[in-house]
Amino acid sequence: MNLKYLFPLFIAMLTLMVSCDDDESITLLDEIRVSSSYVAIPEAGGSTTITVTSKESWTAEKVTTEKDSVEWLTISTASGSAGESTLTFTAPSAIDGRTAEVLLKSADKTQRINIIQGLAKITEATVADANAGPDGKTFRVTGVCTSIANTVYGNWYLADETGTLYIYGTLDAKGGKQNFLSLGIEVGDEVTIEGPKSTYNSSPQFVDVTVIKINKSLVKVDSVENEVLPIEGGEFTAFLTCKGQGVSVDIPEDAKSWLSISSIESAGTNAVVKFKAAANTGGDRNTTIIFRTTDGSKEYTTETTLTQKGAIVAATVAEFLAAEVGDTQYRLTGVITSIADDRYGNLYLRDFSGQTYVYGIQDFTTKGLKAGDIITVVGKRGDYKGTPQVIGAVLEEVVPVTAATITEVLAKPDSNTDYFMITGEITSIANDVYGNLYLKDGGSEIYVYGCYPGYGATGDFRKGLIADKGIKVGDELTVIGTKTTYTNSTTGISTIQLANGIYFSHESAK
Repeated sequence: MNLKYLFPLFIAMLTLMVSCDDDESITLLDEIRVSSSYVAIPEAGGSTTITVTSKESWTAEKVTTEKDSVEWLTISTASGSAGESTLTFTAPSAIDGRTAEVLLKSADKTQRINIIQGLAKITEATVADANAGPDGKTFRVTGVCTSIANTVYGNWYLADETGTLYIYGTLDAKGGKQNFLSLGIEVGDEVTIEGPKSTYNSSPQFVDVTVIKINKSLVKVDSVENEVLPIEGGEFTAFLTCKGQGVSVDIPEDAKSWLSISSIESAGTNAVVKFKAAANTGGDRNTTIIFRTTDGSKEYTTETTLTQKGAIVAATVAEFLAAEVGDTQYRLTGVITSIADDRYGNLYLRDFSGQTYVYGIQDFTTKGLKAGDIITVVGKRGDYKGTPQVIGAVLEEVVPVTAATITEVLAKPDSNTDYFMITGEITSIANDVYGNLYLKDGGSEIYVYGCYPGYGATGDFRKGLIADKGIKVGDELTVIGTKTTYTNSTTGISTIQLANGIYFSHESAK
């Protein structure tokens, strides 16, 4: 083809492409069209109107999130009919820029409309002010990096004299993600960041922040020796690089009773600080040690953590629930009432004092555990959204419980170690304080010598289950216990019984 024909064709195609680009505000949906899919509202407040053309009726709804309920935006109508109509968006004045999204739905099609009011403003703030600020607002904050949780995404903590903020994601120098190490940020560095404040699970955080400035610390912990000390105590050593005027050490008040400085040695920019930890008679404990230096006008800090193993605290479920979240190890024994996830061992454990959630047991799938088994676990006191739970649980002991009929239990030999779970109808209650009663299953009946609130009940804790649960004759009761035989020394009559019964569940008679 001759070039003189190609050139006009190229110009025509270019003109068509430019025309399409200039009409970006029109969304080409046959079912529903809008005159503009981008709506700008003045920062001082006001209204903006667009035209909606639809083949069928339509609805309009704001996209809300946990962070923004979009109450500031008013839509003139939430629905419309086929044909052409107008839709007006109104907002009061905005101190800071804000955005929203509105969905127009007609038939099975959705048209998105982006709303913008003003431009985001960056506010310099302390950590406390930034944490208390509104979601979506951009802050610039300066503080010291106190710890780094993830070195790929850049999840870390920044603190100043007013508090600590959590940074969930850090952009690199080119605005890229998952490249945190390229920034060279270390614990102790003074960093200025810029980013939007948001909230996750009621806690403030800053997502995908931009690093404005890094002021390297003049003191840094290069390595430590014996960062996890045994229960007997011992020596902990920190090796530092210090380019300031000497090193000072801060031990938290709650650790001064068991941790002390034994020596500080320095040579040039190198410093070695040794600590002495006393024997631990309680549960696991840890502390954060802060090292300080100065250049004569400004102070620099860095820190490290020290953990010491402690004794395992034997506790009832109630005592465990009342304990603080921490590293102390607790030993709990009770009955598995249900298994929430049989892949990881998420289950509920109950003793006479209460019930708690166990968030996973190591190697659970190999243990063969089931509801009704009596187990002993060792783990830490955790918390999820205000609900206590056992975390890092290790299975220490299992007493298997066998589900059986009353007929089967009656045929078993006496044993104080073999536990059975039986279910039957209560035919009579001999003692409502301790729960002595008769259970019937089909044509067989057995005497239950004591039905207690849960595993481990002694003394007065064995009393009152019948009244507390509203249990009565005719109810169906599931109970765990051992099969024994009682012989009356006067009459010589022997009675087979389920001894020291542990309440599992019941269903009231209809």
